[in-house]
Amino acid sequence: MSQYDVIVIGAGPGGYVAAIRAAQLGFKTACIDAGVNKAGDAPALGGTCLNVGCIPSKALLQSSEHFHAVQHDFAEHGITVGDIKFDAAKMIERKDGIVNKLTGGVKFLFQKNKIDSLFGLGSFKGKNGDLYQIEVDNKGEKTVVEAKHVIVATGSVPRPLPQIAIDNVNVLDNEGALNLTEVPAKLGVIGSGVIGLEMGSVWKRVGSEVTILEAAPTFLAAADQQIAKEAFKFFTKEQGLEIELGVKIGEIKAGQGVTVQYETAKGEAKTETFDKLIVAIGRIPNTNGLNVEAVGLEKDERGFIKVDGDCKTNLPNVWAIGDVVRGPMLAHKASDEGVAVAERIAGQKPHIDFNNVPFVIYTDPEIAWVGKTEEQLKAEGVEYKKGTSGFGANGRALAMGKAKGTIKVLACVKTDRILGVHMIGPVVSELVSEGVTSLEFSASSEDIARIIHAHPTLSEVLHEAALAADKRALHG
Repeated sequence: MSQYDVIVIGAGPGGYVAAIRAAQLGFKTACIDAGVNKAGDAPALGGTCLNVGCIPSKALLQSSEHFHAVQHDFAEHGITVGDIKFDAAKMIERKDGIVNKLTGGVKFLFQKNKIDSLFGLGSFKGKNGDLYQIEVDNKGEKTVVEAKHVIVATGSVPRPLPQIAIDNVNVLDNEGALNLTEVPAKLGVIGSGVIGLEMGSVWKRVGSEVTILEAAPTFLAAADQQIAKEAFKFFTKEQGLEIELGVKIGEIKAGQGVTVQYETAKGEAKTETFDKLIVAIGRIPNTNGLNVEAVGLEKDERGFIKVDGDCKTNLPNVWAIGDVVRGPMLAHKASDEGVAVAERIAGQKPHIDFNNVPFVIYTDPEIAWVGKTEEQLKAEGVEYKKGTSGFGANGRALAMGKAKGTIKVLACVKTDRILGVHMIGPVVSELVSEGVTSLEFSASSEDIARIIHAHPTLSEVLHEAALAADKRALHG
């Protein structure tokens, strides 16, 4: 029976990073994962993120943005394009190529760091003294391995909709939405979160009529509402997404298309028939088959594995990270937790501040934020000041043809310490990193205002927002 210092269950962005860091620290490490490629004929590392999540969705967003730009934006640059054609199958093929390259890259990193990659479903079997026994089920062929430390990184799965099952033919989850090879004439989306907005945007740009149905009465409730309201206007009035808030979903039937009955926020009964329906109502922790009962690993009432601030479970030397534990379901949060746990096993003292985790939605314009929203600060009774600046007068944004959006800086009235940075605009997924760094190092709005920002760049909008927090904006 093979024995290891560390076994990681799950090779997503939390698990594979944890395995690499553990190996770097000198531990004999194995990583168990049951992921397969799209064809289903070979293992594929990287978890949901690399295979059917973060990476493929960004590939489709980029392709669809190019197609939209050719149709709507090139003319103002003096570029005239003739017969424009869109090939959905080719777009999917490009996406698949990117996925294969990156999942192959994880395999290479495992080999480079001498990590044993074990294919199959990993589950707890019991204990042998101080060692945990983990069963690896490779399509019925079972083996058992042992380790002193176990890191659970099994991720999450789509939350099911009670009214109808996902078949990824007509009723789609995130995986099905990423693999459509034809553009549906009429696309329905249930859920206006990250997945719903991104996938709705992809297929709207390439020709679908898209309706998004959201149960919550507030659009992007987790985001700063000034930014959320600006985003709602862009998506509905400028891009033509039909977004209904506060709906109650009724009966759903699949046949010739998918028929959805629902009630609007005003109490009006409606029925819509879509060619395809994407269900994007969130994700739940993936612990099915983990057999936590064999060792007494505790879960909370929502199914998450219980951990403390250091990702320790109730069991000695058993850790859990990523989507399967508390906190935001984000790949970068999982990766940082994976690194931190490997270092804690080695006796180091890493620190993660979950208040400084950035959030990004890769629509056009992009939305990104870090830290507290205005709504949170008001609820907590924190005295704050704010500065805002728009991309409308930014030279780089105008040159790019992307002069839409706003950046807002929130700072403490007494100390000037930055409390939150919120953005909607071009490439704010990259700009938000300056906000993260500022919060991590307890910077003030004056610190950002005093830092020289290159000209002309998009980052000047953040600089201007920081100046505005002290009522000394130069260009606004």
